[in-house]
Amino acid sequence: MAEYKLLLPSMGEGVMEATIITWLFNEGDNVKEDDSVVEIATDKVDSDVPTPVSGKIVKILKQKDEVAKVGEAIAILEIEGEGGNTASEEVKTETPAPTPDAETLKTIEGALQPTATSHVEFSGDLYLSPLVKSIAQQENISETELQSIKGNGLEGRITKEDILAYVANRGNQPQAAPQAAATTPTPKPAVSAPAATVSTAAGDEIIPMDRMRKIIAENMVKAKQTAPHVTSFIETDVTNVVKWRNKHKDIFEKREGEKLTFMPIFVKAIVKAIQDYPMINVSINGDNIIKKKNINIGMATALPDGNLIVPVIKNADQLSLSGLAKAINDLAYRARNKKLRPEDTQGATYTISNVGSFGNLMGTPIIPQPQVAILAIGAIVKKPAVLETKDGDVIAIRQLMFMSHSYDHRVVDGSLGGMFLKHVHDYLQNWDMNTEV
Repeated sequence: MAEYKLLLPSMGEGVMEATIITWLFNEGDNVKEDDSVVEIATDKVDSDVPTPVSGKIVKILKQKDEVAKVGEAIAILEIEGEGGNTASEEVKTETPAPTPDAETLKTIEGALQPTATSHVEFSGDLYLSPLVKSIAQQENISETELQSIKGNGLEGRITKEDILAYVANRGNQPQAAPQAAATTPTPKPAVSAPAATVSTAAGDEIIPMDRMRKIIAENMVKAKQTAPHVTSFIETDVTNVVKWRNKHKDIFEKREGEKLTFMPIFVKAIVKAIQDYPMINVSINGDNIIKKKNINIGMATALPDGNLIVPVIKNADQLSLSGLAKAINDLAYRARNKKLRPEDTQGATYTISNVGSFGNLMGTPIIPQPQVAILAIGAIVKKPAVLETKDGDVIAIRQLMFMSHSYDHRVVDGSLGGMFLKHVHDYLQNWDMNTEV
C-alpha cells in the first residue's frame, strides 16, 4: 500500500486559498476515483473537490473552517501500489513567493493558523482573502499600508505573494504613513454591523448568516455606498420574441438537447446595445475610466438555498444564439449544483437579472462592483395595447415586459443610460422572426 496526498487544486487566477466547509467522508472511509470528498469555499463560489484516485482516507489534514492554500495537502489516502505522490507533483503557482527571512517566515506560518481574535480591522473598501487578512493582522499591517501595496491579483487584489513581498521588504518602507494612521484614525462604518440593536421577542428565531450570505451582504452594502444609483424604466412589446421562441424551442431541443429560454435572446440584445454604446461597458479606477474590450455578461442566478450567485458568460459578443443558449444553460446548471469554478464568476463587465422568473413586473437592481450598470428583466404579461396600423389605431392583445436599467451616475448620465435601454428595447420589440438559431 502507498500514501497519496490529496492536494487543494488550482481554482483560477487570483484564487490562492479556500476554506474547508465540510468533509463528505470520514477518516477510515473508502472513496472511489472522482468521488467528491470535501466541500470548499472561496470568496467567489462554493465547490466540491473530487479525488483523482481510489483508496481509503487515513488522515484529514485540514478540518472544517480551516484555510488551505492551493497545492497544499488536505488529506492523505492509502492506495494500492508502491510509492505515492511526491512534493514535486504538488501544484505550483505561476509566480513564486519571495523568500522572507527566518523570523518573518515564522510569523507568516503563524498567520496561516486560524485565530480566535484579531486586533486589526479593515474596512469594506479592501478586498482581502482570509489568508492575506490573517497575515496582515499578524504583522500589524495597517489599512493605510495595505492601500499602498500594489496588488497583482484579479482587478488589483492583493495576493499572498504581494503581501509576502511587502513583509520581506518592510524594513525599507517609510514609517510615516502607518504612524500617522495610528495617531489620526479615520473611523469607517462596519459593513456587516447592524445600525442599531435589534430586540427579540419570545418565539423569534435567530438564524446566523451562512458564509455566502455574509459575502452578498457586504458586497451589496459596498455597491450602494460606492455608486450613486439611477434607474430608468421602459415597457417593451416582446410579442415577436415570444412567437419566435415558441416556433423554435422544440426544434432546438431535439437538435441540440438544450432548452431554448428567453435569456439568450435578452443577452443578444444587450450585447448589440453595448456595441452601440461601449461606454456602458466600463469600470472606474480612481479618476480613470477603464473601457473594457471584452463583453462579459454576468447572469444573476438564484440558488436552491436562497442565495444568489452571478456566473459570467465570457465573450458573449462572439457567441451565436445557439452558443449563448448552451453557455447559459451550462452555467445555470453548474451554479445550482455547486459545480462552478471561481473563474466562472469573475470578469463580468455588465449584468442581467431576470426578476420576471419570480413573477415580478420590475425591480431596481443593485450594480455589482466594479461594473457601472445592470439590467433587470420583468415578467412577460399579456395586456391590451394600442397598435398603429395603416388603417388607424387598434387595440390588440400583446406580450409586454418592463425593463429596469440601473446605472452608476458617476460616469453614466441619464442620456447614456436611457439611450442604452431604448436600444435594448428596440432590438427586442423589432425582433426578426426570420432569425436563425
